[in-house]
Amino acid sequence: MPETNLSASQQALQQLKLTISQQIIGQEALIERMLIALLADGHILVEGAPGLAKTRAINVLSKGIEADFHRVQFTPDLLPSDLTGTDIYRPQQGSFEFQKGPLFHNLVLADEINRAPAKVQAALLEAMAERQITVGSATYPLPPLFMVMATQNPLEQEGTYALPEAQLDRFLLHIKIDYPNAEHEKKILHLARAEASGKGVEQEERETISQQRLFDARQEVLAVYMSDDLEDYLLQLVLATRQPEAYGDDLAAWLQYGASPRASIALDRCARAKAWLQGRDFVSPEDIQDIAYDVLRHRLILSYEAEAEGITSDHCIKEIIARVAVP
Repeated sequence: MPETNLSASQQALQQLKLTISQQIIGQEALIERMLIALLADGHILVEGAPGLAKTRAINVLSKGIEADFHRVQFTPDLLPSDLTGTDIYRPQQGSFEFQKGPLFHNLVLADEINRAPAKVQAALLEAMAERQITVGSATYPLPPLFMVMATQNPLEQEGTYALPEAQLDRFLLHIKIDYPNAEHEKKILHLARAEASGKGVEQEERETISQQRLFDARQEVLAVYMSDDLEDYLLQLVLATRQPEAYGDDLAAWLQYGASPRASIALDRCARAKAWLQGRDFVSPEDIQDIAYDVLRHRLILSYEAEAEGITSDHCIKEIIARVAVP
């Protein structure tokens, strides 16, 4: 679609993507996925080694929109009240007053989420799923714009608590990021050196994207056209994870449990958001195939046989995409 046909919201989001890319180098997939999650009103789980700009990325994103950002370092001694907030007694008034916790911010970074025990993860689960927080007998709604970006380190598993399947399913996307290549890392060196000397890249003064503009963009995303045949194709990809025997004995042996209907909803919204971000008003098969890995990889439960053979969720998804007929 020519740029002249872009809506005001599309132009604003594409400019935001460009601005973030100037400060987060070599992580184009992470930037795109963050914007897709923002447009699809979901949460993301990012898996990658330390030092890959995960915290910086969501911080830069928060500065591009009218939103506040808060980072929470998850540790084994973290309490649910450290996330949700708690009732504080005010002796002057002789009553309790609720003091909000970090989950009441718009963008929340849950750093190393798997280092916190189950009761803390459960508190986060309610916030992610219900967009509300319950303390005692009172329930408090979270802001309309609310996104959790959780991270976990794939290299170190000692002293961690694996996320339960129910909570993993609440994440819209599970993104895996890797080290930048040599060219990108050279640019990172130059950027870090410039920032350390106080001569960082000066960004043009641009208006931040209002939350209302973002909500309007979400409505535009929902209006992106998807043909009936393509919708059936999307559903067949998800159904193939539940009925893998229809696509091969090897898939049936690898997959123990498939993706829930929440995966179909996520794949639909994310494919539309991806097409919209690229300036198109229709979804293509490539949109669905590209985003399918991030939507499905954390929703598949592999068999012991697959784990013994070194088969990963990504390998299963690749095989499903290859075997389900494209309309």
